[in-house]
Amino acid sequence: MLIVQKKTFSLGVAFAVSFVIVLVLIFSPVFGGKNGLQFSDDMFNKLAKGSSYFIPDVTKKAREFNGTAFNLDVKLAKANMTDKALAVLSKAGAQASAAGEGRLNISGDLGALLLKAAEASDAMYKNDGKTVADLYGMDEKEAMAAWWEVLAGMGKTYQKEKKSKELDVVNLVTKKAVEPGYNFYGIEAQKVKDKAVIMTALLVFYVAYTMWWGYAVFFMFDGIGLSMTKSKEKKEV
Repeated sequence: MLIVQKKTFSLGVAFAVSFVIVLVLIFSPVFGGKNGLQFSDDMFNKLAKGSSYFIPDVTKKAREFNGTAFNLDVKLAKANMTDKALAVLSKAGAQASAAGEGRLNISGDLGALLLKAAEASDAMYKNDGKTVADLYGMDEKEAMAAWWEVLAGMGKTYQKEKKSKELDVVNLVTKKAVEPGYNFYGIEAQKVKDKAVIMTALLVFYVAYTMWWGYAVFFMFDGIGLSMTKSKEKKEV
């Protein structure tokens, strides 16, 4: 390989070597026992949780349906969740019975049912899984999975019956309470404003590190005489 410009080529090599050294550090457990990817993923999960607490608003909306009686035939996505679904519904004060494999007949007060789901979700969001486990007599995440199955099934039934108001509130509780409660369980919530400096530093580093390798390749190629130049315009004779 013929090096045309040693200084430029050496600069490219220096960029490439330093890029690899930093890459090794990123994949090393030097960030409190975590590697760089785990550290950043953990931080952004905490920030995501801190900006996903909508349960008070969900609870307020669910209360509007207090006294709304319902009687639904619901099909669960997972038939093996039938017993757990019956258990959480019983504790929530609803009347429920199995109506075939993976199918339930549920009746009761819609608002009261949704408030129970939101209450369990709130405890999970606050990492108080013991309260949920003690109430339903099962693992807290299994209880929340059962709630998700029930509400998802109810949503599908309401959709078939074209009851938009009921469908909207069931979907609201599912997406803004049950899912965040389950997905963020065990994660410490943090606010973006409290981590603004480190978050900005990570984003700047990501952009700079991406360009870092680009410049390494550019300088090395330029050093061996490979470069991109604008082609000359052909003149007609």
